[in-house]
Amino acid sequence: YHLTAYVFDKLGYPVNPLPFEKRRDVIQGIRLGSPEKLIAFCRAIQQYSPVGSYLDPVPAPMPGYESELVMAGGTFIDGATSEFSADGPLREPYVVFCQGGTHWTHVAIALEAAIEAVKLPHRG
Repeated sequence: YHLTAYVFDKLGYPVNPLPFEKRRDVIQGIRLGSPEKLIAFCRAIQQYSPVGSYLDPVPAPMPGYESELVMAGGTFIDGATSEFSADGPLREPYVVFCQGGTHWTHVAIALEAAIEAVKLPHRG
């Protein structure tokens, strides 16, 4: 979790919690600032997932939510919180919520792809 916070904080994105801050859960928020970046980030995470890497996350309505959601979660167990996943509502301020990551190398590779995917000018 600290890796995700650290990398995107250094890139100038507002993150919550901050890198190395004491944590109470496994969720990392990153304010990406645009719908294009939110979708691109989730697509990159899905592309580098161990299951369903060929799937293309698209925003869709979800019962109980006011906005469409985009979700990336190529996990071995549906709904797993320990495997690396990302999702976010398609509304301002366009925050993606990352969680999990059982292997440091998987998280690092997926984050590298996510960084490339959001290289559009930052509006954060």
